[in-house]
Amino acid sequence: MTIYNKIKSIISKNSKVFENYFFMTLLQVAGSFIGIAIYPYLIRTLGAESYGLYVFALSVTTYFLSFISFGFSFPALKKIAENKDDLSIKTEVISSVFTAKLYLTLFSILIFSVLINLVPIMRENWLIFCLCFTQIIAELFFPVWFFQGIQKMQIVTYIQLGFRILTIPFIFIFIKIPEHTWIYVMITSVSVILGGITSMYLLYKTENIRIRLVNRKSLKEYFRDALPFFWSSSAGIIKQESVTIIIGAFFGMRDVALYDLANKLIIIPRMLTTSINAAIFPKIIEKIERSVVKKIIRYETWIGLAVIAAIALFGYWIILILGGEVMLESYPLAVVLSVTVLVWLVVGCYISFVFVPQKRYYFVTHNQFVAFGTFFLFCIPGVLIFHNIFTVVLALSLSGLCEIAYCNYLIKKYKLL
Repeated sequence: MTIYNKIKSIISKNSKVFENYFFMTLLQVAGSFIGIAIYPYLIRTLGAESYGLYVFALSVTTYFLSFISFGFSFPALKKIAENKDDLSIKTEVISSVFTAKLYLTLFSILIFSVLINLVPIMRENWLIFCLCFTQIIAELFFPVWFFQGIQKMQIVTYIQLGFRILTIPFIFIFIKIPEHTWIYVMITSVSVILGGITSMYLLYKTENIRIRLVNRKSLKEYFRDALPFFWSSSAGIIKQESVTIIIGAFFGMRDVALYDLANKLIIIPRMLTTSINAAIFPKIIEKIERSVVKKIIRYETWIGLAVIAAIALFGYWIILILGGEVMLESYPLAVVLSVTVLVWLVVGCYISFVFVPQKRYYFVTHNQFVAFGTFFLFCIPGVLIFHNIFTVVLALSLSGLCEIAYCNYLIKKYKLL
C-alpha cells in the first residue's frame, strides 16, 4: 500500500475525528486571525496604554469565566461522547450543567459588584470592566463541549465566526481614538454573547434538547466529578492570567500590551496543535491503547519543538509587521512563551489519554498545583530582584516544564503507561 493510500485509509476510518478537529481548529484559528488582522489598526489607534487596559480587564473577566465553567467540560464531554444517541441522558447532562453554571453566574455577579467598588483601577474604568464582564453570559449559554461530544462542530463554527466577522466593519467605523476603547470592548462582548445564545438555540432546534432547571441535590454528582478539573483549571487560569495582572500591577499597561502581542504570536500555533487532543478524545476514549497513546505523545512532542523553532526564526518579522518598531520588545517574550505550546500539547496528552480514562482526576489537579506553585516560586524573586517583565514570562515557561516533569513522574510511579 502506497503512502497516499495509507493516509487516505486513515482519514476514511477517522473521518469524524478529522472533521471535528478541522472545525474546532477553524473556529479558534480564524477567530485569532481576525484578531491579528485588526491588531495593527487597534494598537495604533487606541495606543498601547488603552489597549493594555482592555487586555487587563479581559484577564479579570477570565477568572470569572473559569469559575463559572467549573471544570464541567471534561466529565460532561465524556458522558455525551459515550451516549451520543440517548436524548434523555443528553438532556439531563445539558440541564444539570446549565443549572450549576447559573448558580455560579449569580454568585460571580455578586463578587464582581463588590470588586468594582473596592478596586481603584476597576472603579476608575468601570465601564470597560463591566462590558468585559458581560461575556460570562456566553459561558453560561454556550456548551461547546456538547458539540464536541456529538462531533458536530461545523454549525457552531459557522455561527461563532459569522458574529466575529460582523464586528470588523463596526470596529473600523467607530474606533478612532483611545477614548473609544469602551466601544471596542462593547462590540467584541456583544458578538461573543450573541454567538453563545445562538448556539444554545441550536440545541433546541436541531438536537431537541429542552433545558430545565435541576434541583440542587442532583447537581452534587456533577460538582464532585468536575471539582478536580475546577482546581486544575483554576490553578492554570490563575497562573496564566496572573502574568497579565502582575505585569499590569508592577510595570504598567504598555508592558501588558507587549506581553499580549507576544502571546498573540503563539496563540495560532497553540490552537492548531492543542485542538488535536480535543478532537481525538471522543474517538480514543472508546478504546484506549497504550501503544497509540505513546505514539501520540511522541508525535506531539516533535510538533511542539517545531513550533518553538518557527517562532525563533520568524517571530521578529511578524512582530515588526503587526506592532511596528515600538513593540519589538515582544520578540524575546514570544520566543520564551513558545515553550508553552510544547507544554500544552504534551500535558494535554497525559490528561486526555492517561489520567482521565483511568479516572485519575486528581492527578490533573496535583499537576496544576505544581505548575501554579512553581510559577510563583520562579516569578516573585524575579520580579523583586530584576524588576523586568521577561522574568514573569520566563517563570511561566519554566513552570510548564515542571508540569511535564511531574506528569512523567506520576506515570512512572503508578505505571499508567
